[in-house]
Amino acid sequence: MVTGAGSGIGRAIAVEMAAEGARLVVLDYDEARARDTAREIEAAGGTARSVRGDVSVEVDVDRAVELAVSEFGVLDIMVNNAGVFDQNAPCVETSNELWDRVMAVDVRGTFFGVRRALREMLPRGQGSIVNMASVAGFVAEGGGAVYTAAKHAIVGLTKQVACEVGAQGVRVNALAPGLVFTGLFDNSSSVLGGLNPTGPLAAAAKERMTGSSIAAIPMGRGAEPQEVARVAVFLASDASSYVTGQTIVVDGGYIAH
Repeated sequence: MVTGAGSGIGRAIAVEMAAEGARLVVLDYDEARARDTAREIEAAGGTARSVRGDVSVEVDVDRAVELAVSEFGVLDIMVNNAGVFDQNAPCVETSNELWDRVMAVDVRGTFFGVRRALREMLPRGQGSIVNMASVAGFVAEGGGAVYTAAKHAIVGLTKQVACEVGAQGVRVNALAPGLVFTGLFDNSSSVLGGLNPTGPLAAAAKERMTGSSIAAIPMGRGAEPQEVARVAVFLASDASSYVTGQTIVVDGGYIAH
């Protein structure tokens, strides 16, 4: 199962995993986009089912996992990719409502996905969970105040749960992408609606991010979604059988620089 699979990195992960033989349930806040991802997978000869859901709502996550189990028998892989960006809002321009919404999707949504997956995986003694962090989980200025706090939380959650369940056969890791060419700003703007920050500091921070990010990346470019997806496939597969509790940075050298 891949959450937030209607576009961007989530769609790339779902497509890449299907190409490796996984049968997918793709969940997205946008029902049409979820269907599009499933159709793309099936057109390439894979198997996928789509479902509309908000990961910050526990029953939506439960319903999607139940679909995966009823359709395919087991849940082997859970990718908690769904997230919303805070549009670079600094602390002073972050409303209570914006804080709550980003935390609900990015942190609570990941928590719901991890916990629900564990309930399926632990009785079988196997499974792989992959969470979506960010370079903002390690350094400042990869987002605004709430996004940075949320991604740090995902890194911590990943470590803690990995240590809790490692001896029971379930691995838990995370990915931390840097600049990736997706519709993150536009998609997040649609999800946030009236909660979008409108202050001048947020606008200036967005301009800095979009205008100077390439220069700060040693490889001199941003990533394509498929480049992140291939690392997700590695973490989900037996090729990473002795890897758990890790957050793998996929950023072209940005935070090393």
